[in-house]
This record gives sequence, C-alpha cells and structure tokens, in this order.
Amino acid sequence: MQTINTVFKTQQAKSLSLRNSSANERKSKLKLLLKNFLEMEEEILSALSDDLGKSKTEALLGEIYGVKAEASFAIKNINGWMKTKRVSSPLAISFTKSWVKPEPKGNILIISPWNYPIMLCLNPLIAAISSGNTAIIKPSELTPASGELLKKLIEKTFPTNEVAVFLGEKDVAQKLLDLPFNHIMFTGSPQVGKLVMAAASKHLAGLTLELGGKSPVIVDKHANIEDAAWKISFYKFANAGQTCTAPDYILCDEAVHDNLVSALQKNMLGFFSGGIDAAKKDYCSIANEHHFNRLQDALKSSVSAGAKIACGGETSQSGLYLSPAVLIDVSYENPIMQEEIFGPILPVVKVKNLEESIDYVNKNEKPLALYLFSNKSSVHEKVLQNTSSGGMVINDCVIHHMNPNLPFGGVNNSGVGSYHGKFGFDAFSHQKAVLKSSSLSPFQIMLPPYTKTKETLANLIKKYF
Repeated sequence: MQTINTVFKTQQAKSLSLRNSSANERKSKLKLLLKNFLEMEEEILSALSDDLGKSKTEALLGEIYGVKAEASFAIKNINGWMKTKRVSSPLAISFTKSWVKPEPKGNILIISPWNYPIMLCLNPLIAAISSGNTAIIKPSELTPASGELLKKLIEKTFPTNEVAVFLGEKDVAQKLLDLPFNHIMFTGSPQVGKLVMAAASKHLAGLTLELGGKSPVIVDKHANIEDAAWKISFYKFANAGQTCTAPDYILCDEAVHDNLVSALQKNMLGFFSGGIDAAKKDYCSIANEHHFNRLQDALKSSVSAGAKIACGGETSQSGLYLSPAVLIDVSYENPIMQEEIFGPILPVVKVKNLEESIDYVNKNEKPLALYLFSNKSSVHEKVLQNTSSGGMVINDCVIHHMNPNLPFGGVNNSGVGSYHGKFGFDAFSHQKAVLKSSSLSPFQIMLPPYTKTKETLANLIKKYF
C-alpha cells in the first residue's frame, strides 16, 4: 500500500501534465466515473443503508440523483468553462490585448462528511476533475461502508496518481492537512472548519469551507400555511435532520402560529403514522450513539427550560431512531436555540412581527441558508435586503442546491467560498490574467529622465484616459 506522502508526490508530478488536458479528456474521465457510479448503484444503496439506515427512495433522491446531475451538468458545460475569455483594455493601454485564462490549481484535498457520504464526496471531485486537477479524498470514518465503497469506485476509475482515497481516523486527516495542497475542500462543522483553515494557512492553500449553522425559517403572516408546513416538515426531517441546509428553527408570526403548529402536527402524523417502529423503513437513523445521546439530551434540556413537545420525540436506542419532534413555547434563551441541532428536532418560536424575525436573525451568526414563507413581494424584498446568509429560498426549503447555476456556500461562520456547477470549476481553478503588448507602446516616450514635457503628458493621461 502506497503511503500518503508517496501518493501526494506522484500527484504533484501528474498535475503538471494535467494542466494541458483537453475538455474531451476531462469529459471522458467524468463519463467513466458516472458510468462506474451508476453500475454500482445497488452497492451504494446498501452501504448507505448499513451506515445510516437510509431508505432506498431517500438515497436515490439525496445521493444518487445529486451526483448524476452534477456530473451530467459538468460534462455538458466543460468546453465553455475552459474557454479563454477576451476582455477589453482601457484607452490608455489600447495597444494591448487582454484575456483571462482558467488554469488548474494543481493538487486538491477533499475532506467529506458523514451525513451525505457519497454525494458530498463525489460532487467536489467532479469539480476538481472538470478543472484539471489531481485529488486526494478523505471520507468520514463515521460511515465506513460508504468509505470502502468510495475507495472501490475511485480505484476502479482513476490511477492513484490522479485520484486516491485514504480511509482512517483523525490522524489520517491530520497527515493530509500537513501537506502543501494547492486547495482544500472541507465539508463539516464550523468548529472543525476553523482547524482546517488554520492548517491551510500554513501553506497559503486555497480554501472552500462548506459549513453549517442554524438556518432559520421565517413564516410571515401572509404565508400559505399548508404549503409551508409540508415543505418545512419534509426538508427538516429528511435524513433525520442531518442536513447542513435543513431548517433549524422557525420564527413564526403570532397571527398564524397556531395554524402552522396544527399543520406541522398533521404532516408528522401523515409522514410517520404507526409509530417509530413502523417508520423505520422510511426514516433515517441518527449517525452514531454520540449524536443520538446529544440529541436526546438537547430535547430533554429544551423541555426542562420550558419548551413543550407538540408531537414526536419518541426514541428507540435500538437502531438509533429519534422520531421527528416539533417544539413550541420556545424562548430565544432555550438551550435548543444556542447550537446547530443537526437532527430531527424543530423548535417553533412565536414572534410579534417580521421586524422581530429579521432582528433575531441579524443578532446571530450568518446562516448557510435562510428560508422565507410569504406571499407578499414586499416582504420578500425586505428580508432579502436586510439579512445575510449563504443562500435564500422563498416559499420553499433546501432545493436551491439543486440548481447548478447557483453558487452553493456559506458566509463567514457558515462557510468560505462556494461550489456547484461552474462555481465549483472556478473554485478549483486559478483565473490567470494575461496581457499581450505591442512594440508600438507610446509609453516609450515616458522613459526617464523625467522632463516638464513628460510631466505634462502624464497629467494629460490622468485627465483624459
């Protein structure tokens, strides 16, 4: 077995030739990756079931589709992304020609998470391959079956001097972070993201951090409550709430609060009728015992602090299941409102008006996503203009990541940089500025020694050009 250092050095050497790879060569690699990926679909579904208890339907929608869509979009658009783009030159240097040429950054490190272990590993890889780089992947140790499958897929598709997978615990990640990669892509918590940023700074590596935080849902008094309820319920409790863009909590106008809670209860009964044991075939488990205990404690602490469980909240230690819980009578000071939940617990906070919701969002760290439900365009504009978030979705949740023409990423505590589609290509590329001059440059007459005439010419350039 090759060591991390050996593979890194071979990829460094290979990256020099990949700089000149054509669009067709890159597309061929992506086509092979997609072909092998789809051929292994049943193995992937099995691994996701073993690791997280994901149902086939949820895995198809949340993992398989996401990878297929990202790869297909890249294959279709690589030619355009790679094109050198001519730009105009200002009048003062009109004797020149200028353009911007994207070039590969070189060696990419991808550290992927456990919650979507397949998609959040392969989609960054698609961007890395599209932009002509080599890559080393470190999957999460919390999803071992998915990690082994990813290793099998990559070894079937790429030589190790182009793409390699290293499995293991935190020590493996640390060894990788000690190496001088040209760019690091990390998906995970803000706490670990800070450590990755510190490691990247030692080599001044480029960095993309897709983090998380508490993504709020604002439900305005002008919202369609039934529509809001099923969308919030579906996207909150998919993957057992273990989604970086999942709605974390609701800020609901007091005028529609009771109607929303009733609608949420109705949806929960519809989604998970028959109790937690009956729901296990559709409902994802919690990743591990640590997170299961963390969520149990969070629920208990929240109730002890005055919150009430409107529905759900049943637990099953066997299989690590926690039924979706809706909390009401939640204050801003409640423990559940202090940290990202990352699980199937949905607090509903009653607010007096839209201004109170905006004020609360702005008092906290900038979220990865903000969701607004309202049928009034003036409300849309007010929230858009007066809040900051990685992305914003109006009258829906989460699905902005399905549009490859939109950048996906956070801001400050919720992330650094963005990817998906061309934004991923750009993240792993250096935009090289190129200027070609003429031998007829008029600046030749401006050479020292500087005379009064040359000073006059400089003033004319300043004034008119």
